[in-house]
Amino acid sequence: MQNKDLNILHNFNVLYLEDDIHLLKHTHDVLEDFVNNIYAVKTSKEAMNILLNKKVDVIISDILLENENGIDFLQQIREKDIYIPTILTTAHTDTKYLLDAIKLKVENYIIKPINIKELLNSLYDILIPLVQEKEIQKNIYVIKTISAITDSKQVDIVKYIINNLDNNNNFTASYTEIMEEISISKPTLIKLFKDLAQKDILVKVAHKTYKFNQRALS
Repeated sequence: MQNKDLNILHNFNVLYLEDDIHLLKHTHDVLEDFVNNIYAVKTSKEAMNILLNKKVDVIISDILLENENGIDFLQQIREKDIYIPTILTTAHTDTKYLLDAIKLKVENYIIKPINIKELLNSLYDILIPLVQEKEIQKNIYVIKTISAITDSKQVDIVKYIINNLDNNNNFTASYTEIMEEISISKPTLIKLFKDLAQKDILVKVAHKTYKFNQRALS
């Protein structure tokens, strides 16, 4: 778990389906310290009730349940157009189950006895893209809000600069080239570049070449 910030798990809810009552309680008690909510149930009927009434971000399900099959449960929720990242657990290494899990696009497959570190790592790997997606969405909201309260042309220029950065965060273009892409007056464009330069956000490093200094944004 090195370099993995497990604090991100605190924002998510987990549904845990396991018919072994002792394992159910043990894993529940451990995960309770890491996630927002852990809904621990013994049957697929209980699990479906949780899915229909609670917000669930990840499912952890045993494959071989008492008189049930975790694969069948996942197939059932897929048929209801419920697509939630899933980790399957099993004491068996039967390749049939693995192939079925692959067909259902299950995110991970953990062999019992459950290694808690492995489980937490798996949860992190599944949830970190959701965290990043939320951050991207927040940034989009920020940009749209700024666009609504400031000069939209200036925002268009900033977007153009960022979208045309090279791998070294350098932007290369003349004023004329920018004005061919975006309808803006030269005085307004020059003022914007000066403002960005004064804040060390855009630093001129060569003719028509500027370094975008993202550190200055903080």
